[in-house]
Amino acid sequence: MSHPDYRLNLRPLGTPRGASSLAGPRGVGASPGDKMSKSKTIRGKKKSIFETYLSKEDVSEGLKRGTLIQGVLRINPKKFHEAFIPSPDGDRDIFIDGVVARNRALNGDLVVVNLLPEEQWKVIKPESNDKETEGAYESDLPEELCGSHLLQQSPKGYNDSPDVIIEAQFDDSDSEDGHGNTQNALVDGVKKLSVCVHEKGKEDAGAPVTKDENTFMSQDTRALPEKSLQRSAKVVYILEKKHSRAATGFLKLLADKNSELFRKYALFSPSDHRVPRIYVPLKDCPQDFVTRPKDYANTLFICRIVDWKEDSNFALGQLAKSLGQAGEIEPETEGILTEYGVDFSDFSSEVLECLPQGLPWTIPPEEFSKRRDLRKDCVFTIDPSTARDLDDALSCKPIADGNFEVGVHIADVSYFVPEGSSLDKVAAERATSVYLVQKVVPMLPRLLCEELCSLNPMTDKLTFSVIWTLTPKGKILSEWFGQTIIRSCTKLSYEHAQSMIEGPTRKIPEKELPPVYPEHTSEEVHRAVLNLHGIAKELRQQRFVDGALRLDQLKLAFTLDHETGLPQGCHIYEYRDSNKLVEEFMLLANMAVARKIYGTFPERALLRRHPPPQTKMLNDLVEFCDQMGLPMDFSSAGALNKSLMETFGDDKYSLARKEVLTNMCSRPMQMALYFCSGALQDQTQFRHYALNVPLYTHFTSPIRRFADVLVHRLLAATLGYRELPDVEPDALQKQADHCNDRRMASKRVQELSTSLFFAILVKESGPLESEAMVMGVLNQAFDVLVLRYGVQKRIYCNALPLRSYRFQKVGKKPELTLVWEPEDAEQGPAQQVVSIFSLVEVVLRAEATALKYSAILKRPGTEGLLDWQDEQGSHALEEEQD
Repeated sequence: MSHPDYRLNLRPLGTPRGASSLAGPRGVGASPGDKMSKSKTIRGKKKSIFETYLSKEDVSEGLKRGTLIQGVLRINPKKFHEAFIPSPDGDRDIFIDGVVARNRALNGDLVVVNLLPEEQWKVIKPESNDKETEGAYESDLPEELCGSHLLQQSPKGYNDSPDVIIEAQFDDSDSEDGHGNTQNALVDGVKKLSVCVHEKGKEDAGAPVTKDENTFMSQDTRALPEKSLQRSAKVVYILEKKHSRAATGFLKLLADKNSELFRKYALFSPSDHRVPRIYVPLKDCPQDFVTRPKDYANTLFICRIVDWKEDSNFALGQLAKSLGQAGEIEPETEGILTEYGVDFSDFSSEVLECLPQGLPWTIPPEEFSKRRDLRKDCVFTIDPSTARDLDDALSCKPIADGNFEVGVHIADVSYFVPEGSSLDKVAAERATSVYLVQKVVPMLPRLLCEELCSLNPMTDKLTFSVIWTLTPKGKILSEWFGQTIIRSCTKLSYEHAQSMIEGPTRKIPEKELPPVYPEHTSEEVHRAVLNLHGIAKELRQQRFVDGALRLDQLKLAFTLDHETGLPQGCHIYEYRDSNKLVEEFMLLANMAVARKIYGTFPERALLRRHPPPQTKMLNDLVEFCDQMGLPMDFSSAGALNKSLMETFGDDKYSLARKEVLTNMCSRPMQMALYFCSGALQDQTQFRHYALNVPLYTHFTSPIRRFADVLVHRLLAATLGYRELPDVEPDALQKQADHCNDRRMASKRVQELSTSLFFAILVKESGPLESEAMVMGVLNQAFDVLVLRYGVQKRIYCNALPLRSYRFQKVGKKPELTLVWEPEDAEQGPAQQVVSIFSLVEVVLRAEATALKYSAILKRPGTEGLLDWQDEQGSHALEEEQD
């Protein structure tokens, strides 16, 4: 939750956005070689704004001695003067205040910080309502926990089917004060103003001015209780510039027409306020920009930072390209991909030469002698209806003793990606396919992901299989791993499989099903689906008995217009038994492969761990639940899952409250990470918190994840098909780190793509109405989860037609009392109390600024609102198909 104060953050021209008020105002002149600089000078030299970085030797020594701390920098997207790095001990994050303390590091960079003296630490009042002391999380929920069954989109986009499904995400577009209308207010030399608005439109001179609740104290901090201090630090070195240094934004002329700078540079203003403003040489700009700047007011550009000197508030950059008009899907999408460093270029001829050249390709005869031939078995795929890259297939054969032979068959991608080849290098660099609402940026060339590797029906395919003998209860009696050849007999969609599960005795008409290969019948496939479903239910139940956790969050699916590509509508994606069926067997295969490769190569296994939640944030949540009288048990993943299942009924209010609490529980959760077993000494850290298993890996999606390709190579070496890859644990750990970085970037890009399409939907089809539930109450605003769309928004009191509003704590519960202006003179003012878990009615409407939308509270008693449950299904999405 965000800051309780409504502050007008007026800054002098030239102060870097988000600069701490401690830094003081600075002139625009701080710039590349500017002799007209207005900065103070020392003996003819410009005064530095930023500290010089420490030397590599000092950094290395400081990290060894523990006097310096390293971590990934997170900048709060809504309050960009605030940044954080995780505390190494899992306690409260370390706070970095302002641009100067951030010392030119950007979001996502791996930085080294030096703690400030204790008297400069951030003070948090015990009664503070500001939960952003940890802040700056976008959505770090690992897919194993919430699931993100990614619905792969066909390369033709929406031409095959209008439904493109992807998860909904927070909207980070709000400016710091919530409206963006004070952003350009320039007042000479003012420091931060705190304005307490009581009566609508009037500043109450008699009212106490609400000070920033987290203020830097000049008093002796030693007198304060320990928990009210947050360690604060400054950046002294950037170990790794993980941010792409690219940004999308707009070009402006410099304000001072008489300066020397004006003749050489334009000002680039990034859309992401966490990136500094950038001087770009005029020679990079369009020729008529200086004479006709207004023509470019809505043109989106990409700029790359090339330097950021110690004596300059602004970075120096190069204009990379003009993208097109802001607010349009393709320019915005290209901007998102570029900012997050996603390579969406065509594959080079050198890479394409690594692919089989004589098409159509057929399996070489020698492979039949090396592999188990399963082409006569009833094997089939279950995927989203639009999927083209089919990684996984399933089979289920009843055995005479009442048990089943169940197979998970995964595309043998490593066969087509020779180690060390150009194709291998580019796949390793991309590390993952990136799924946008309207298209996919593939990790591998389309010939591989959609044809040669994809387990399309009626064709012989090379696969890597795990085959078990399972009891109907899902107990493993035997397990076999090996390279195989399959011929899928049909391509089922989740809808097809669901109709089979829901009609166990019904003969499904052929026209409702895809074609089935002649050797098998649709009845045989139907029986196999039902048997798999029966086993999957048992496996799932056992997993939760054994202490697994799942946090289901609302996911959005869009329907796109065939011709324009614009979103026509959206709905909450429904996660059903057919999804769960596939999920259970993918999890089973991943766990089996993890045990196998770790058992054989304990120093060289590529595994996936999920650390437990952050202690401090979890403790805050425990305290919150106690205050709210919610009987939640956070002692383990399984206990938390049980609490979420049992605390809530199935009426509308309970389901909404569960959504909100699930959302809150996701905040302390950490990312799941790939790692090399030989690079991590403590085996207890190998555990996967959400799945509650000691070993886990990714094996089931090699077409779209490079980690799985590496795991396939390890498994092949385990089984004697090949030599162990010649990679030392440290080098494998570097690959794991890169996979983690690219996976994180890909997740952010998906979220931003969803946000883009949702914002366009609000603009094209809005205003949109929904019920919402209050998630947090601040002094002058409150946060809601919009239930029909799964988005979170902040509603500001000063944007509502209120006569007044009052914040208070009732016991420990924060509460806002809103007094609405009467709609006509004869009525009295309506009063509304807003507290956590209140159900309210909201309207989402587009703002004038491109692709921003705000949430407005509907006046109590207004007619005309649909029930959010009309369009609401169950909506978990699981990791294996993400």
